[in-house]
Amino acid sequence: MRARGRAEPGQPVDGRSTRWDEHRAARRAELIRAASKAVHLHGPGVSMDEIAAASGTSKSIVYRYFDDKTGLQVALGAAVVGQMHDALTQAAETAETPKRALLAMVGVYLEMIESSPNVYYFVTRTSAVAGTEDSAGQALGVGTGGPRAPLAAFLDSVIQLVAEPFARVTDVPPADAAAWAAGAVGFVRGAGEWWLAHRDAPGTPDREQLTERVASWLWSGPVGVLSQNPGANPVAARHPDSATAATAAPAPTKEIP
Repeated sequence: MRARGRAEPGQPVDGRSTRWDEHRAARRAELIRAASKAVHLHGPGVSMDEIAAASGTSKSIVYRYFDDKTGLQVALGAAVVGQMHDALTQAAETAETPKRALLAMVGVYLEMIESSPNVYYFVTRTSAVAGTEDSAGQALGVGTGGPRAPLAAFLDSVIQLVAEPFARVTDVPPADAAAWAAGAVGFVRGAGEWWLAHRDAPGTPDREQLTERVASWLWSGPVGVLSQNPGANPVAARHPDSATAATAAPAPTKEIP
């Protein structure tokens, strides 16, 4: 017997099935937006009852679209990191120079996590909210061969974005650019989370100040060294007092845009 609403090969698709799929996708998106508002208001420890109330429905309805709380976190995480990735991409592509691209990306990241720390922690600390490490790991596909967590996939894609301005001003292999970018992304994330926890403490820089400082710290490190001596031996660049560096001709200093 042919399933209701499913067309056989060569037959037109049942419009009712398409409309139902569209309705379900729209309703799921509405629930994700409502969940985001509930998390923003109640914090990363928000209950499913609070999420359902913010959605104007019951938990049983929410569970029709998401298997459990971890599933909702994964869906919300995918939406949040998608928005963040789009914003970072735009910032990088519209910057006039590689240095400004890095500065813009750091600024966008800090601005977005500041706009709703509760949502940020909700989607980045799944196991702490949803239950045990095992249950969260299974839901995110960690160690099971399943899909990667939204945050992990996001970090991988951001590493590629950050590697581009680094590679544009240095003569290094792609692997070196990626390694630096991975470290830079981790550094920015760590600095951002430290700042969220200490931003109200005396002496803590504001977001604009932290953006400038973090970007400067990253840029004046390996970028500053390698851009002055493109193609230099990495060991010599790291140890200018070594015999190899001593015999090398000094490279002219140039300003990084």
